[in-house]
Amino acid sequence: MHKFTARSKKAEKQFYEILNSREGIRAKLEKLKTDPRRELDAHKLKGKLEGKWSCSLGYDIRMVYEIDDQNKEIVVVAVGSHKDAYG
Repeated sequence: MHKFTARSKKAEKQFYEILNSREGIRAKLEKLKTDPRRELDAHKLKGKLEGKWSCSLGYDIRMVYEIDDQNKEIVVVAVGSHKDAYG
């Protein structure tokens, strides 16, 4: 099982704002911790975000993250609307 960490203070703030703003997000994140490559429509990103992953936390919420298997961490890079997460 992986745990969450954040790449920056901004990413950490985004993560907790989303976590506390919507019902059901906690349950989705628990699923992601079990398999960050397959749950929540997780997929690898290309282009300037190559090496990172993305998943859907809701209709309009995306999370961009890296997977650190050695330390069992999901490193949050950005969370928010499509524009905010990939911008």
